[in-house]
Amino acid sequence: MTAEETVLGGYAAFGQGNMEAFAKLFHPECKVIVNGKHALSGEYVGFDAFNEGNLSKLNTAYPGMGMDIEKVVSNDSDVVVFLKVTYQNSVARAVHHFVVKDGLLMEFNVHDDSQLAAEAIQI
Repeated sequence: MTAEETVLGGYAAFGQGNMEAFAKLFHPECKVIVNGKHALSGEYVGFDAFNEGNLSKLNTAYPGMGMDIEKVVSNDSDVVVFLKVTYQNSVARAVHHFVVKDGLLMEFNVHDDSQLAAEAIQI
């Protein structure tokens, strides 16, 4: 499986609510960095920390949030996903950068419109 296939498989699992399959894609020491200065920003190590500090709060923080993949650029280890993110009353663009090694996510960097995210957040 290519790095791009691994990442896109993660989006598919997440989109279907299959958190077990999504979690299996993360290396135990995967570093996730969510930029900005809002309640979900920060650095998380491992899926459990990321899930507890961020993912489990998304529905409350951003009711009705949606993401659409617009473009993917990748090489053997790095995958960059360009997204359109829809909040209740606004639309933003985001970039997710992943580093994949041996079929697992080693790094996940979330670069979003953190000002808009901070304005839209509801926690």
